[in-house]
Amino acid sequence: MAAAGLREKFWILPAAALPTSPSFSPQAAAPIRGKPKKWLVYPHPPKSSRLSRSLLRWLQGLDLTFFPRNVNRDFSNGFLIAEIFTIYYPWDLKLSSFENGTSLKVKLDNWAQLEQFLARKKIKLPKELIHGTIHCKAGVPEILIQEVYTLLTHREIKSIQDDLVNFTDYSYQMRLPLVPRSTASKSIKDNIRLSEIISNPNMLSNELKVEFLLLLQMLQRKLSRKLNPKWFEVKPTVGELTLDRLPPKVSGCKYDAMISRAGLAPALRNTGTGGNPLKKLM
Repeated sequence: MAAAGLREKFWILPAAALPTSPSFSPQAAAPIRGKPKKWLVYPHPPKSSRLSRSLLRWLQGLDLTFFPRNVNRDFSNGFLIAEIFTIYYPWDLKLSSFENGTSLKVKLDNWAQLEQFLARKKIKLPKELIHGTIHCKAGVPEILIQEVYTLLTHREIKSIQDDLVNFTDYSYQMRLPLVPRSTASKSIKDNIRLSEIISNPNMLSNELKVEFLLLLQMLQRKLSRKLNPKWFEVKPTVGELTLDRLPPKVSGCKYDAMISRAGLAPALRNTGTGGNPLKKLM
């Protein structure tokens, strides 16, 4: 009876309750980071982003504090960029010295610390990309993330940008229909941010930016008139009207023969005067 009772207790005991020593478990040697929360993982690209899938997989694998929903906004303060560098350089950079804020002062302070760290490590990031990321220029944060990915992983990635970024919305405006395109004043407001004027109050540089945008707007307008003359009711010039009403071409040999005969006729008439037309008058 005692043996039967022990046998019943042995079968009732679940396998998970058996004592196991933690030293022999295969997971003890390599600690695993905590799994990201469900609402931080996005299987699809964020809205209005042009990041490739390999870059998105790389960002998800880093287990960041929060996943960027808006690339232009979330990378502008430099907090996520600093967190990426702290993962690869945990002893040289501390995330506690960075602040996740939206004010211009926070952005400039975070990027100033990042620039000092990059200078110590001799890592080169173009200042134009940093400036465009701070001021949320369209398409610039994506290029910055690609540069960071290449520097940290030593892997090249094919860019999915449609065209070169010129820190304006020119390519976006050219893809729009004619009616909703921005006017000159709207283009200046969209392409020169208030944060740019506050961080750099130099009047000369701001005037040069405005002149460049006005020139770009004028070129865009001229190109639109060339591509859509009916919409702008562009009347053809005299030269264009003349080209449209040219007579039908005659065969080349007969036309040349008619010209040669017409040119030789007055010369043959003057042969009796010795080739000098003044002798007849005298």
